[in-house]
Amino acid sequence: MSTGVRQSGSAFELAPYAADSSLGKGRRYVEPAVVGRSDYQRDRDRIIHSTAFRRLEYKTQVFINTEGDLYRTRLTHSLEVAQIARSVARRLCLNEDLIEAVSLAHDLGHTPFGHAGQDALNECMKPFGGFEHNVQSLRVVDELEERYAAFDGLNLCFETRESILKHCSAENANNLGEVAQRFLDKKRPLLEAQVANLADQIAYNNHDMDDGLRSGLITLEQACTVPLFKQYFEEVQRTYPGVTDRRSIHETVRRLMNFLIVDLLEETQRRLQQHKPDSMGAVRECPPLAAFSEQMHEMNIQLKRFLHKELYKHQAVLRTTYKAQKVVRELFEVFMHDVRLLPQQHTAKAERAQARAVADYIAGMTDRFAIREHQRLFGFNEW
Repeated sequence: MSTGVRQSGSAFELAPYAADSSLGKGRRYVEPAVVGRSDYQRDRDRIIHSTAFRRLEYKTQVFINTEGDLYRTRLTHSLEVAQIARSVARRLCLNEDLIEAVSLAHDLGHTPFGHAGQDALNECMKPFGGFEHNVQSLRVVDELEERYAAFDGLNLCFETRESILKHCSAENANNLGEVAQRFLDKKRPLLEAQVANLADQIAYNNHDMDDGLRSGLITLEQACTVPLFKQYFEEVQRTYPGVTDRRSIHETVRRLMNFLIVDLLEETQRRLQQHKPDSMGAVRECPPLAAFSEQMHEMNIQLKRFLHKELYKHQAVLRTTYKAQKVVRELFEVFMHDVRLLPQQHTAKAERAQARAVADYIAGMTDRFAIREHQRLFGFNEW
């Protein structure tokens, strides 16, 4: 059996446990093969060219899109996740095209205003089945994208669609059918999906720390209360005495991310050696294979707790959160009150399922479009 480790510059070779598009379950609508591109390559390309992917440029991570040009957006975050995940996939001989497609698509269903918008929309949708951004991402690629004459959505491969679903409630899993069956059967996702999930954690934890420091909402003194950050910050100070704070932060975050990626690789390789999965199907039956070491897992929890307390619950962020949630709630209420206020292309869907059509419309908004739409409906300055 392959060890699942490919040396830099070596020939492309999938490990036995990697996803292979030739062994996959195919697409919902049969399409002819394309010479020179695998099915997962085509999935990645369709995602990149989708409308929902372009909108990620103006959707928030933590800071609202109008607050500055240098903070992460959903688009830059997705690109960073894809870069980390693909680097790990190459070392483990996984399918790089599938893992890149999943990484680029994982946030397509996010609302404007980040988690603040999602929480508000979920609260509004509770009487109608709730709102989960992972399920919405699948809904985007399965139904909402309108690019092809023959079908709705992007008609992605089963493995790509299934891997986009990182979380899914039992109720939604029952409604979604085979693509969500693993949540009911308590089976694991493909290894590519597991790695993409952890690459997402590496990216948003470290880049939220970077953005928090850049904004001034987190000070270096506060950041150094996190043992993992302090360790590498002090290493940078010893190596480059007198370096500016901005460069020292970049150097620290870079070292921290590398440390996390190396730990992920080593622990995943250890688990692969222990369980020896020999196929895509075997991965589903194993315990989680992609993971951090126990010590790194605890350090990551410390970092998450710090960010939650010092950044996500900072007064300035909470004030913005309040305004963002007010915008989402009031947009939902006004469209539910009178469906005729929706753009014409959404009214037909609203006649079949009004609440879900309203949620689709709001979830597809960018930060600045949601603000403008709210002003158009509730403001008087345009009169």
